[in-house]
Amino acid sequence: MMYIILTIAALIVLLYFVITGQQAFGAEAKGERLKRMQESKYFKDQQFQNLSNTPSLAEGHSMPKVLYDFFFKKKDPLLKPSENLPSIHTDLKTLPKEQDVFIWMGHSSYYIQTDGVSFLIDPVLSSYGSPFKFFNKAFAGADIFKPEDIPNIDYLVITHDHYDHLDYPTVKAIKDKVGKVILPLGVGAHLERWGYQPEQLIEEEWGSETVLKNHFKITFTPARHFSGRKVKRNVTLWTSYVLETPTKKIFLGGDSGYDTHFKMIGEKFGPFDYAILENGQYNEAWKYIHALPEDVIQASIDVRAKKIIPVHSAKFALALHPWNEPLQKVVDLGKEKNLNILTPMIGEPVDLNEETHQFKIWWKD
Repeated sequence: MMYIILTIAALIVLLYFVITGQQAFGAEAKGERLKRMQESKYFKDQQFQNLSNTPSLAEGHSMPKVLYDFFFKKKDPLLKPSENLPSIHTDLKTLPKEQDVFIWMGHSSYYIQTDGVSFLIDPVLSSYGSPFKFFNKAFAGADIFKPEDIPNIDYLVITHDHYDHLDYPTVKAIKDKVGKVILPLGVGAHLERWGYQPEQLIEEEWGSETVLKNHFKITFTPARHFSGRKVKRNVTLWTSYVLETPTKKIFLGGDSGYDTHFKMIGEKFGPFDYAILENGQYNEAWKYIHALPEDVIQASIDVRAKKIIPVHSAKFALALHPWNEPLQKVVDLGKEKNLNILTPMIGEPVDLNEETHQFKIWWKD
């Protein structure tokens, strides 16, 4: 019996290494990259740390209960849309270079072109947001953009290495269209395995500033989250960004629970013309790593954002709330605070030079 148990255990371990050895799982940092990580003041006890203590689950919640609810509890009928989501398939390749525009691609993927420079942020253009094609499938109509739709871009920007933000098939497919990659410390190991050159990577930690082409500047700023593509967590950094162009200041929020860093960023870099904040896939159980709608509103106030674009919704069901709840809640709460919340459809161009914007309440139709 003991021999059988040991054999089964060995096979399980072997299967784990075979599966996680696939390209989609990326690579672990080593050599000079690992040395840089170990020298970071945010790296302690062999992993990166948030600025504040950040438990995986909030008080009063347990992992068995969370897992039971996710896999066995009766699902809300609106967990996923019953029909194809409305969208606009804007041709990115024919956009005039002088046009300043934001285009949301669903979830946390978006394209920014401003002052003659292009940025593609966290592109997940597969029909799934996981290492496996059968898991975490995109909503019908939410995956209208494909890697072949992407034009040559100046900068690919990655906020962290979770599968719903760093998508191996997409990043691999667009490799030859990318000038430079901006990404947090440790994440470069994945991209080098996928064929990117070390000299392409701008890989830094919080507080680092980098001057980009055309007098742009990007600053790596904190977020309250976690990372990981295998069992071990937090062996790469996660980040938000402050993007300063010759004419605009934009905050790229990345995944984050609410914390004091938003106010710190607002005081140092604000006000922002635009703040793109993650709103969706939330739960009271993990409020420390994914902001609730009311937290998104407070974060918008803290960073001193003139206009807010909520993302991280309307493509995948990673939480148990109705698929359209994040948009409705943040809009309603924003009205109470007189905030300017922009809610374009997937693919709908947002003119970054317009003073006022009007959008349909498309998630109700």
